[in-house]
Amino acid sequence: MSQFRRTLLKTGTVSLFMAAAPIRLLSSALAATPRTVELFAHRGASALRPEHTLASYAKAIVDGADYIEPDLVITRDGVLVARHEAFLSETTDVSKRPEFASKNVTKTIDGVTHTGWFVEDFTLAELKTLRAVERLPSVRPQNTRYDRMFQILTWDEIIDFAAAQSVTSGKVIGLIPELKHSTYFSSIGLPLEDRFLASIAAHEYTQRCPLVIQSFEVANLKYLRKKIGKSAHIRLMQLVERGSVRPADVVASGGDLTFEKMCSKTGLRDIARYADIIAPPTRALIPLLSNGKLGEPTSLIADAHDAGLLVHTWTFRPENRFLAADFRNDQGDDARHDQGSVAEMRRYIDAGIDGFFSDDSALGRLAISGR
Repeated sequence: MSQFRRTLLKTGTVSLFMAAAPIRLLSSALAATPRTVELFAHRGASALRPEHTLASYAKAIVDGADYIEPDLVITRDGVLVARHEAFLSETTDVSKRPEFASKNVTKTIDGVTHTGWFVEDFTLAELKTLRAVERLPSVRPQNTRYDRMFQILTWDEIIDFAAAQSVTSGKVIGLIPELKHSTYFSSIGLPLEDRFLASIAAHEYTQRCPLVIQSFEVANLKYLRKKIGKSAHIRLMQLVERGSVRPADVVASGGDLTFEKMCSKTGLRDIARYADIIAPPTRALIPLLSNGKLGEPTSLIADAHDAGLLVHTWTFRPENRFLAADFRNDQGDDARHDQGSVAEMRRYIDAGIDGFFSDDSALGRLAISGR
């Protein structure tokens, strides 16, 4: 089902259109209507600035992102903040702060074990004394010049920032928060969902701006759908991984649902009952061949569209190490290859995706515009 057809069905205008136009006119209109491809700034402009900082979000907006993405975790005193995960050691200067040495512990969250510092062990006041640093300093050494310039942001601050940028630029800035570790945080008495719902109800901007709520878990999205219902400006995105991995909430409940099953035709129809979008990784849509080059698209895009779902994918990054072999240059793994990155994104756009996450919104915008 095309984006245009889905839009007509959702707005209820298809019957009026059908009544007013011959079938051949409808077919011509469908063929002529350009497909909208949405651009999501992955943690902001994270290829160019330390992720989840004001600088990263501001750069992404200037460079043409439709949405900025905050990953949401929670402090010990119950405040939603933007970090990629609960683990703080890689994205803040906490390891250089002797006053927090006693908080260095080992934890396993969603099956991954880390030793270091974790967001739920800090109050907001303590967290605000930390500074953001570049997560991939060996790959993106140019970003380290911004280390320690910026505080950790709360979700409320990001909403206000997006609203201010929207007023300044005259462009509505969408928000696409991801609820991280929902089952884990609930297990330690810090559930995210109701706090999140209260926050979007408390801000005028999030009552009207485009808002996509994403998660790798299933139960939290179903809960949000029941609470929110169908909304003109809020959509739910089911993130999926490849293979036989199970969502964290499924593991916790002893279920056997895997991401692979979720991407079957039956699984996609099940997702469509509570979500609007499915977001697989890029290689689930166009896999790599044995030589590292892109192969042929799988049926996942078509199958998801048939189930009534939009398809967004993650994540495009401009460095050679992240590109398929046919889009790299010979400048080394950590060198940027802008032209190759744009060409790779266009392959996926041509395959029929409805949106994508990019670490560099300027390149993403070039890929979408066709220039």
